[in-house]
Amino acid sequence: MRTSVFAFATDLHDEGTGPVLDTVAERGGVDGITVAASYHHGRDIFPHNPVRKVHFLEGGAVFFRPDAAAFAGRIQPHISALAQEHDVFADARQQTEHRSMELHAWTVFLHNTTLGTRYPDCAVRNAFDDIYVTDLCPANPEVRQYAVTLAADVMRYGLDGVLAESLHYHPLEHGFHHERYFVDFGPTARFLLGLCFCQHCLNRASVRGIDADGVKVDARQQIQQAFDEPPHDAGEIEVSEEVLRSLFGGALGEYLDMRADAVSTLASEIAEAVDARGGRFTFMDLSGAVKGYATGRPQGAPAPSIAWRLGVDIGQLAEACHAIQAIGYAYDPERLQLDLAAYLDLIDDNADFSVAMRPMDPDCDSSENLAAKLATCREMGLIRADFYHYGFMRLSTLDRIHAALAG
Repeated sequence: MRTSVFAFATDLHDEGTGPVLDTVAERGGVDGITVAASYHHGRDIFPHNPVRKVHFLEGGAVFFRPDAAAFAGRIQPHISALAQEHDVFADARQQTEHRSMELHAWTVFLHNTTLGTRYPDCAVRNAFDDIYVTDLCPANPEVRQYAVTLAADVMRYGLDGVLAESLHYHPLEHGFHHERYFVDFGPTARFLLGLCFCQHCLNRASVRGIDADGVKVDARQQIQQAFDEPPHDAGEIEVSEEVLRSLFGGALGEYLDMRADAVSTLASEIAEAVDARGGRFTFMDLSGAVKGYATGRPQGAPAPSIAWRLGVDIGQLAEACHAIQAIGYAYDPERLQLDLAAYLDLIDDNADFSVAMRPMDPDCDSSENLAAKLATCREMGLIRADFYHYGFMRLSTLDRIHAALAG
């Protein structure tokens, strides 16, 4: 089982690419590094960074130097100030090859407020035609062209592969600072308010024989009813897939299938582009983060049971991609095993399988805890474990990783 540590380009720039790689390899005992090639907004604390301790990441930007000629479409990447100053990926590729370490591009595709603001006609649009600038729509042809080009272009650096984050739809709650809701309109209306009804989604649904405009009208009416008066499910946390799929005479279920197809076919196109450049394409499913991000104590059914909420069909994606990555944000090794087993049932040997874990709070407090989870990963045949995140962790956490790997 190979290993890697997530990092930002700013980590390599601020501390020096060579010193970071040496620290990761020698102190952490890992085989590679997975560097963010495109990332969303964030304000983060960096405990051991010598330049800055609290940093606002330049959101919606790429952190490599794109080939302008490759981006023939209207959507153009927002190039970070760092990439204009320093070609971090060229430096990282040279130095990882010198150390026989792997280098992967951790690429956030569609969760991009900068591009959503710049190209609002390419962003998600809800049942009321309000635009969500936080997310580009995977059904939009221009967005799809941009995503394929982005993955192919970063592979110019001769990387080992591309890891895709946010290559799917997002729920209502994901994406913007200071989100505020002061009425309880229940999980059904909340889910419906997160759906995209842009013209491209409507067109894809109509081609499949779905009354897409009817679904949009029905969704808008049900949401408005929940805004006007507390709905029957006010106070509840979730609504089941079965209930949602049955809405509007079953048409909503068909609409959800359209979303999954939009995501799976886009992933397939990107996988082909990455493969053509000699790399491997891994699709990251964020379901484990939805369940465990805040506490590291996910509850209820296994993580992939909610992937459909994101337009993610694990079985379809396993056939389309080289590998699937789960988010293993769980303190309990038995809970992690439950989640991983559920993924393996859906992948069914059609793709390789890897996991991203946090070797620190709230998921881990000892090398023994991490070692138990790594042992589970090995026993279940996972090809790689990625650790989140070099810049966010104390350097002593690398010692924990090393001890756990040795154990």
